[in-house]
Amino acid sequence: MEYSLFCHSLYACSSSPVKNKLLLLGIMFLLWVYMLYSCVGYCSGMPSLVVDSYRGKETESSVGKRTENSRVDLMSRLMPMKPKQAWVDDVEADYDEPSFRTAVSRDLLNNEIEMDRTSDDWDGEMRGEQQRSAEPSAMSSFSNGSGSKKLPQAIIIGVKKGGTRALLEFLRVHPDIRAVGAEPHFFDRNYNNGLEWYRELMPKTLEGQITMEKTPSYFVTREAPARISAMSRDTKLIVVVRDPVTRAISDYTQTLSKKPDIPSFESLTFKNRTTGLIDTSWSAIQIGIYAKHLDNWLQYFPMGQILFVSGERLITDPAGELGRVQDFLGLKRIITDKHFYFNQTKGFPCLKKAEGSSKPHCLGKTKGRTHPNINPEVVQRLRDFYRPFNMKFYQMTGHNFGWD
Repeated sequence: MEYSLFCHSLYACSSSPVKNKLLLLGIMFLLWVYMLYSCVGYCSGMPSLVVDSYRGKETESSVGKRTENSRVDLMSRLMPMKPKQAWVDDVEADYDEPSFRTAVSRDLLNNEIEMDRTSDDWDGEMRGEQQRSAEPSAMSSFSNGSGSKKLPQAIIIGVKKGGTRALLEFLRVHPDIRAVGAEPHFFDRNYNNGLEWYRELMPKTLEGQITMEKTPSYFVTREAPARISAMSRDTKLIVVVRDPVTRAISDYTQTLSKKPDIPSFESLTFKNRTTGLIDTSWSAIQIGIYAKHLDNWLQYFPMGQILFVSGERLITDPAGELGRVQDFLGLKRIITDKHFYFNQTKGFPCLKKAEGSSKPHCLGKTKGRTHPNINPEVVQRLRDFYRPFNMKFYQMTGHNFGWD
């Protein structure tokens, strides 16, 4: 009975076009409500799924990180070592390999490391990063929102007080270069944090862009070549070099600005002032023995993967040196003379427009400090000390930097 009544009602409804439309709309409405209900129920379960998925990935990442660290350490230990070059014996007659440091030098070196971590340079780099973030260009805004973080394909590995900060700031004008501002110090101080930690420090890059970083202390860190090679043997290395005597004085000037009570430059330079024996345990002197440090890098990288930039030419002809760097990185020469102007007050070139800004940009107050007056006899003794190392460095690189 009930079934016949239902069929009769359905037949009555279907006999009218208006009622047919109403029936169709009703069915569509019920389907829509059902789909909405199902969607709400599914979405309510999503947070727990996301958290569980994240935890799973986090666990996999931790395991992967430990595996990667073990692989890198193993590769570093297994990396074949080339025999030390014979020339070292010839030029080391005036070089006393430091087996220990004097109390003064050790204290100075330790303080230099700690001050590097909290220096004005670091603060300036971070302020620069914040300023660029606050005033991004269209390209940087697009890059920040897309792309992926990659390990660097090119690294500025040295040298301290050679002009590395200027070079990095100039290179960041190029649209195909993305670089982290602050020095990561991964391959010398933070290597135990693992490659994933290092990767997370890098900016996002798009296809065709190059990721870069700069940490000048890598060049004089004995373990750095093997570690970078273990990460990638194709890494391109850039070294900004400068007259080692001027570089040592600049190094001392930076330390003096932060620690005014340190001994004089002369007293730190010599082990014995009477005999004129140079104290090579002092980092300001040791860094400038470029040939000795380069010998360590050539055990892991061919000369063709290392570009040497003249710190002096970076001041007198920045566009020319930047052209060489762009060629070395396989990039189009976009950074040219039109990007620079010479700042008479500071005594070095500045950018007309920095990356992510429409304003002129010069390096901070920590750059271009006035050097203290050094006894000319001390300067000459240092030039005599560095000369054989400079000559060997010219031979190794095939380039005469004109320091002698």
